Amino acid sequence: MVSLISPPSSSPNIQLRETRFFSSLFIPPRSVRFLQNTRNHENHKWKTLRCGVTSAGASPPPSLTKEPHKFFDHVIITVRAGDGGHGAVLNHREKNELEQGKTKKKGKGSLKRDFDGSLILPTGGHGGDVVIYADEAKDTLLEFHNKSRYHAKRGGNVGAMGVLTSMLRDGLVAPTMRIPVPVGTVVKSKRGKVLADLAQPGDEVLVARGGQGGISLLEMPQRQRKKMMALTTNVMRDDSDKILVHGQPGEEVKLELILRVVADVGLIGLPNAGKSTLLAAITLAKPDIADYPFTTLMPNLGRLGGDPSLGAGMYSSEATLADLPGLIEGAHLGKGLGRNFLRHLRRTRLLVHVVDAATESPVNDYRTVREELRMYNPAYLERPYVVVLNKIDLPEAKDRLPSLIQEIMRIGNRDAQLSDETDTKEKKLEDYPKPLSVVGVSVLKGIQITEMLKEIRSALKKCSGSSETLIST
Repeated sequence: MVSLISPPSSSPNIQLRETRFFSSLFIPPRSVRFLQNTRNHENHKWKTLRCGVTSAGASPPPSLTKEPHKFFDHVIITVRAGDGGHGAVLNHREKNELEQGKTKKKGKGSLKRDFDGSLILPTGGHGGDVVIYADEAKDTLLEFHNKSRYHAKRGGNVGAMGVLTSMLRDGLVAPTMRIPVPVGTVVKSKRGKVLADLAQPGDEVLVARGGQGGISLLEMPQRQRKKMMALTTNVMRDDSDKILVHGQPGEEVKLELILRVVADVGLIGLPNAGKSTLLAAITLAKPDIADYPFTTLMPNLGRLGGDPSLGAGMYSSEATLADLPGLIEGAHLGKGLGRNFLRHLRRTRLLVHVVDAATESPVNDYRTVREELRMYNPAYLERPYVVVLNKIDLPEAKDRLPSLIQEIMRIGNRDAQLSDETDTKEKKLEDYPKPLSVVGVSVLKGIQITEMLKEIRSALKKCSGSSETLIST
């Protein structure tokens, strides 16, 4: 901070000694702010000048650091492939040297020729392509909000001094730019067309092709063009042919990246139902757990171990669980954390409804969540699901547990068939399949955790061979 003192207008006798500061023209940069506060002290005016140094790298927007849950699974980026390298305009050697080169065999100093004897002229290097691939080490798309534009390198030019010699080489091919994204990322074009669904580690898609390198042309007198045309077609006829020497520009596209969590089981329910506690109890995941709603702001993943009763086959029965943020009534309209997280149920094979059995009306809470799924995507209600009644250790839940199980099992139709695309009739909750099972647990006290795991693993076996086609979200 620098303080400047200026003399009052009523003091003409005061003279300022000329210094480097006052004699030079001072133009404040953009980061300098003047404070208009003035202080009258001994007939002098004080002004305070605050100077700040701006870093080269811009900091992320405040909304990105304060609310990452709104940005971690969706981003729009722009990628540009590399331009092709330029060719060259070459002059051929003298006529007698050309005739001498025809008679002798191809050696160290001879020109490159094709199998039919035609000359091979160097070309510019191909521009770098842009490839997006699925990387297991990535979790979110947050880093793309800091850097949303990617540009591959251009191809190398033909290093020529204007003379065609045997030492000429093609321009260097630019390397491919590979952009890693989390597993489960869907790549869409600007118009909404799905380019790729990177659901497995190592999946990749070419999103932008590099430009072709320019060709080289021979420039020679008019009298020799006809004879040279028999050896190569790359003979410059006039100045308009020089455009062929320039490399082609690379493609530039705008892409939309949407992350859909890859999980076998999705945990859904109202806030504070115990989903994160359940995930931490049966997996090694460590989600944030607190007694206030919306503790979970981003999906948490955990790995469920295999069934020990299968022996050596227990490893093939492992499953990935996803704890999604809590839903409230009107979530499909954007209330609460909104409907964005419901897209992460698209890849799940089984849903686990976690219901707080100690609330005033657990059945209404269960119907609220089911209704939000129906309003968002009715196909989600046709998936196999298990209902977990949590907090049965509390007296208000323990006494009415049998009646809650009977009421929930009555909601739905056991003989419900999967709806086809031509069925436009709107269904109610009672028209969709019933839960495979309803089990009461207390995750915090460890009551009936084993029975719950048996029901989840049994449900996974039933739906292991089923593959459902969902409406695009």
